[in-house]
Order: sequence, then structure tokens, then C-alpha cells
Amino acid sequence: MADARDDGYGPGSEAGSTARAAEGDRGFLGEVRDAVSTRSALVMLGVLLLQLGFALSYMGAFHAPEPHKVPITLVAPPAVERDLVARLDALPGDPLQVTPVADRAEARARLLDRRTDAALVVDPASRRDTLLVASAGGPSATTAATEILQEVARAQERTIVVRDLRAPSAGDSRGLSSFYLVLSWTIGGYLAASALNMAAGSKKPTLRRTLVRLAAMLPYGFVSGIGGALIVGPVLDCLPGAFWELAGIGTLVVFASGAVGVALQSVAGTVGLGLTILIFTVLGNPSSGGVYPSSLLPPFWAAIGQALPPGAGTTVVRNTVYFDGNATTGALWILGAWAFGGVAVAILAAALREKRKREPRTPSAVPA
Repeated sequence: MADARDDGYGPGSEAGSTARAAEGDRGFLGEVRDAVSTRSALVMLGVLLLQLGFALSYMGAFHAPEPHKVPITLVAPPAVERDLVARLDALPGDPLQVTPVADRAEARARLLDRRTDAALVVDPASRRDTLLVASAGGPSATTAATEILQEVARAQERTIVVRDLRAPSAGDSRGLSSFYLVLSWTIGGYLAASALNMAAGSKKPTLRRTLVRLAAMLPYGFVSGIGGALIVGPVLDCLPGAFWELAGIGTLVVFASGAVGVALQSVAGTVGLGLTILIFTVLGNPSSGGVYPSSLLPPFWAAIGQALPPGAGTTVVRNTVYFDGNATTGALWILGAWAFGGVAVAILAAALREKRKREPRTPSAVPA
């Protein structure tokens, strides 16, 4: 009886080696197709776009900050007020936006109400003027205004004495703690929403599951708010005081971020997470005013900053801690609008999906 291995395909035969090589090639290509499917390739493309967008957004916003219409209040005698306002408004590039007021008390009130970044008080009896600032509202804006006004004063052979009415706390020397606190809250919110989505698989959520996810964001937001307030308060002493106010702000910021994350992932699945990162991190953080205020940012970032949750949240935290809650109403409405919008879109998307599933399908016509 002939050996079965002698059919030309035995282990030592040339045909057998060729067949095994072909199977090996097909196996490797199959592994490649499994590892890099069309879906995963599209996900990688999305990640690449987010990566490049991150670099473009941050460097576009921060690479060359230039002052533009920094709000300045002026107190000067009528004899020199008009001439000085005209001189400051005529500076190349429009770095300042000057508002004359009647007296020092009004200038001080505008500064602490966050209606101005600096107040120049001209002393007609001497050659030394006073510049009132509140650097806790953003040291970069204070520095820009001070440098511009000191240069103007030198040209007139005058000097300026700077008085900081509201400096950052010792643990917040660069005035960035508000920004980083809100950054942690927004990222935590949308990552928590993403975790809820991944835990349930890739299927679009039902209405009941959407309601559960939104409800889960409330206690998560409250715990996040408490944790953030503890870190910047008792633990690090960055933003002392206003503990419960910060806890409430944190709850709102985290819930808004989480609700938007739930909504976008309910509508677009994995792509929704990318859209959330685009809104909150790629666009929201560099435009927030945490590092540079809108008056030092390019027009696009200056225009969108306070309309997005990171900017609104940073404004609310900073003004609550340092300025007795002045100029926070608009920013709180922005945060509330994002939270409400996220809830509404998430519920509406899930309800419409369930409605489509319940609708009877018309059977296709069978050809005769």
C-alpha cells in the first residue's frame, strides 16, 4: 500500500511547502484585516484628526498673544481727559478700550465688578499716576495693560504706580487654579459618560437606559464637585473659601459635560465621544480665558470662549472665589443651557429610536 505521504503533498514535498506558505500568508493577512478593520481604521483617522486639531487649537490660541481692546477705565481731569482718551484709543492695533468715569470710587467699583481689567487714575498735581488692577481676574491681562500704559506714561515723562486691589492667593500665584479645576471637572464629566456607554457595549441606548445614565451623572457630579473643592481648598490652599459654592459649581460643570457626552454618544456612538472632546478640550480649553483672556486671544477663540462650558466654568469659579460672585450670571446661564441641551438631545434621540422600532414595517412586494 502506498504511503499517504507520497501523494506529492507530504511534509518534505515542494507542493506541501507551497501550500503551507500560502496558508501562512492567508493567516497573516487575515490577522491584519482583523486588527485593522475598516471601522478601526476610521476610528484611528478620527483620533488623528483630534490630535492635529488639539495642536492647531492650542498653538493657534497661544503662540502669539496680542492685546486687543483690553477694557480700561480712566479717571482724569476734564482738561486732559479727552486728549488722553484719544491718544489711548489711537494706539496701533487697538490694544485698549477706554471708558472714562467720574472718580476713583467708580473706577474701583468697575474693577471689582469685573467690568474692566485696569483703572488709570491721573493725578493733575504731580507727574505720577496710579494704575488700579485686580490680577486675580487674570494676571496676563493685568500685565498687558500695565506694560502698555507704562509705555504711554514714559512718552509723556510721567510714571505709574501699580496698586493690586485683588491679587491671587498665595497658593494660586499664577492665577491658573480656576482653569485647571474646571478642566478636571469637564474631562471627568465626559469620561464618566463614556464609561457608562462602553460598559453597555456599542448599542445605542434605550430611553430607560438614557434616563439612568443622566440620573447617574448627578451624584457623580456632586462627588466630583466636593472632591475638587477639597483639593483646591483644604488640601492645597489654592482657592480658599467658598467651599460649598465651588462644590455646587463643580456639580453643574460635571453634569453639563456628562449630559453632553451622553447625548452625543447616544446620537453618534463612538464618534460622539470624539465630538465631545472636540467641544470641551480641543476648542473649549484654549479659548476659556484661563491662560489668556479673550482680549489677548485671536478673534476665533475670543468669540467662542465664554459660550463653551470650560470658559463659562472658569469665569464662574474665578469670580466666585475672588470677586464675591460678580459677573457670573451669564456664565451660569451658559452652563445651565449646555446641561439642559444635553439632557434634551439625549432623551429625544432615545425616544425617536424607540418610536422607529415600534413602527410596523411594510413588507416588501413579492414579484409574481
